Amino acid sequence: MTTIRKTEGGIEYLFGLLKEKAKTVTRVAFWKIPHKNTQEDICLKIGRYNKNSFAPETLENTNPKSELTLDNEEFQKLLKFLSDNYEPFKKGIKKYIPLNEKFDQKSIEHLKAIFDNPDKQKVLDFIAKNNILPNDLIAGLQSQARINAVNEFEKMLGQNLVEQKWQEWLKQNNWVLGSEFVRILDEREIDAANITDYLMQAYDGFLDIIEIKRPEGNLHFWAESQDHGNYIPSLELTKAITQATKYIYEVEREANSVKFLERVGNVKTIKPRCILIFGRSNDWNNEQKEAYRILNSSYHNLTIMTYDHVLLRAKIILNIDEVINTEQDIKEIRIEDIPF
Repeated sequence: MTTIRKTEGGIEYLFGLLKEKAKTVTRVAFWKIPHKNTQEDICLKIGRYNKNSFAPETLENTNPKSELTLDNEEFQKLLKFLSDNYEPFKKGIKKYIPLNEKFDQKSIEHLKAIFDNPDKQKVLDFIAKNNILPNDLIAGLQSQARINAVNEFEKMLGQNLVEQKWQEWLKQNNWVLGSEFVRILDEREIDAANITDYLMQAYDGFLDIIEIKRPEGNLHFWAESQDHGNYIPSLELTKAITQATKYIYEVEREANSVKFLERVGNVKTIKPRCILIFGRSNDWNNEQKEAYRILNSSYHNLTIMTYDHVLLRAKIILNIDEVINTEQDIKEIRIEDIPF
């Protein structure tokens, strides 16, 4: 157990052992120098001593082998030096600028001008060609952007938003739909009478469909009353399923249409599948979860997900939440619980 001691003069100090050999010991010590105001100076001492001459009950040693004492100002600058330089030096980085170093406004504006270039591909090519950002930083930025997007998604679930807002979010963050999708196509129109929310290119090169309904607006997933003790889809969900299956049918009808294939960029159209995102499941009981599993299993080319399923999938992808049981409850992770 660590114990903070106090000298006869009232100075608090703390000793730590850095290294011990057969005849010598290397120790480190903190101590506080109190002032009449609220300020307190913290000093640091590192020393190597002969074992038979070191007295742990005092801050002084009359005959150290070597000893270095830093006053408060020197100690604070040492801390800053270590904070700024240890990790870059350890990783072998030859040139770097500490983030807390002050840049002049002209330099900041110059950096902003580079990254604000409307030709984003040109910016990316410039960064890659000149190796400006290391791969781990690029990955970190992407991960943080996705975490921010998931936080935004959760906030949106607490608001009564129109469907367009959800369409925009999913278009910007289509990664939450899973690795089976490569990209969202620019075209949404199947024909003049049928316009989907998204036409997607799957990883196998074929065309699939995403259809969403806003999670608010009294669109209930389950009917208000059960049928023979079973949970059944609500009228609103049944309509959405019917619409989704109609889109699948219409896409299949257009599979050999030259005009349709030109509009979707010649993405192959064979046995399209559809993901329908509908309603909430954050308050489901076990019977409703089982009913959902049974409902989904009855379709071979349609998958129904709730917005809470999408949220959970995103968190699992980013490893920012932990599934703690088979019912997919979400365990809240607090910053103070993460071991750094």
